[in-house]
Amino acid sequence: MRVRFVAGVLCGALATVAFTGCGIPERSEVQIDERREPATEAGSVSAWSKEPPSPSNSGTDSEAFVRDFLSAAAGEPDRAYDRVKQFVAPEFKSRMQDKRGSEVELTVVRLTDAPVITNNVDRSAAVTISVQQVGVLRADGRLVPPVSTETTYEFGLRSASPAGTADDGGGFYITDPPNLLLLSDTALRDYYEPQAVYFWNSDRTRLVPDQRYLPLTVPTERRLNEVVKWLVDGPSDWLSTGAVGLPDRTELINNATGGNGRWEVNLDMPGDDRTRADQFVTQLAWSLPDLDGKLELKVRNNSIVVADLAERRSRALYTLQEGPRRYCVYEGAVHPLEIAGEPGGTVPLDPGANRNVVSAGLARSGGKILAALVVTGSDGQRLSVGTGPDPVTAFKKGPVHTAIGRPVWLRAAGTEQPRGLVVAGGRLYRFDQNAQMTPIALNLPPAPVNAVAASLDGQRIAVVVGGLLYVAALNLAGGGVTVGPPRRVATSLTSISAVDWGDENRLIVAGSAGRPAIYEVSVDGAVQTPLKDDTGAKVTHLSTYPVNPTIPVPSGAFMYEANGVAYRGSPVEQIQRGEVGLVTPPPSGVRPGNPSAPFFLY
Repeated sequence: MRVRFVAGVLCGALATVAFTGCGIPERSEVQIDERREPATEAGSVSAWSKEPPSPSNSGTDSEAFVRDFLSAAAGEPDRAYDRVKQFVAPEFKSRMQDKRGSEVELTVVRLTDAPVITNNVDRSAAVTISVQQVGVLRADGRLVPPVSTETTYEFGLRSASPAGTADDGGGFYITDPPNLLLLSDTALRDYYEPQAVYFWNSDRTRLVPDQRYLPLTVPTERRLNEVVKWLVDGPSDWLSTGAVGLPDRTELINNATGGNGRWEVNLDMPGDDRTRADQFVTQLAWSLPDLDGKLELKVRNNSIVVADLAERRSRALYTLQEGPRRYCVYEGAVHPLEIAGEPGGTVPLDPGANRNVVSAGLARSGGKILAALVVTGSDGQRLSVGTGPDPVTAFKKGPVHTAIGRPVWLRAAGTEQPRGLVVAGGRLYRFDQNAQMTPIALNLPPAPVNAVAASLDGQRIAVVVGGLLYVAALNLAGGGVTVGPPRRVATSLTSISAVDWGDENRLIVAGSAGRPAIYEVSVDGAVQTPLKDDTGAKVTHLSTYPVNPTIPVPSGAFMYEANGVAYRGSPVEQIQRGEVGLVTPPPSGVRPGNPSAPFFLY
């Protein structure tokens, strides 16, 4: 499977683009002509197309047949029921619903054990599959939270050979099939391409990614058309707090067309908002990073914007002045890590403030250092916050808490005042550059907040509450921080203790998989991959550098602490005392401590 991860968020005003035509006319009746040729590049082929398996693919292997059955619905929605019915015994096909187009929904499940197949004497069998509900895949490529709560499904299996024969070479049929279309998470991974599409945040200063899934059976030449329709339909529900779509009643006129580096999209867009039309072109450029050349946007057949797609892919918010650099806490102070083959760093903190540190969150913003230190004293822990040129000299302290987690900064665009998030005493707080801490309510059942992490675009968070993983969108308008309704992320991990962002739509998550482990989990829970299947102890601290195109990733883009020992990966290696920079050797006979609370500065 070809997987592409696209990173980037735009900040600041868009460059002025010359508009052509005689303005946007008033709204008129729109004629939709689906017969018009869609966008295509000369000589393009559907080389990445991949069809789901047929019933004969598994031969006489009954378990393989069941797994293929859980892949049959994959692909374009209009033929989903037809593909599944090929696996179903003729006498049961009429019982199945036969939905088409936008009505088709696939129930995505993760098998928690191998299918249990109990053979009967009449060449039939009873099948039980144990599952975790992952979500519902809609025809528009969105994977929305699950509706079903079942943990098992039962159905039958019988030979497809004619009755009265001893031949088992005819394969199998499903009997008494479930009354919905099941799709395994492995089939979602094998027969769909994750596709990030981008929507503007609430004040339209930066772009926010939204995860979708495009069937691998969709011809390459139709991808532009599909993405335009997704953008017209607007962001996923869980992003709606911090992301906005096009004006209501916007529609695609005909199909997007083009080829040979020249593309055309024609919209019926209410109003005369040329800035919004221009921003839509930037959304398209980000959402289709492989599409190059000129794109012409028309509104009601009038040319509004002609833009070079490559020039619209500036990622100002992701541009790093330097870094990322590795740091840790050692002997109560922040120190750089000196890893072979990687650039080292200096300590951007005044020595007087760099004492009694438990953990730290540092970031760069507009030539300044944003520093949030968790410091300990006789009365408990406090957040010590300072901002300014390197090194930061002035700090202000927040209120005392029994325990404070790793602080994280929300990456800022333009002249926004620095803001961050931190967990203290089992609650989520917003903090500012004056160390003022304001509690943030989460629309969740009462439970302690365990950890929080912010995406590189600064508009989304991952939060662990009661050992469960959630994501939520942020609205940062007016200098505040409003958290939208959290969305539960399905994962096999339990008792989750730490999380951070691995890239735009992937999380690095620490929890239990029978043993303490670290997984990479997609933002919607559909895909999970073990990164470390046994950390030996509960992970109490986790930090990553999120993958993006602006800078090469250092060797092993995540670090963590478990049982008082710090590690970096991957491959996972313990962070040694000798890798801690700017350290004065301890007096003779004094045993040095271990590096702890590792983090990245960028």
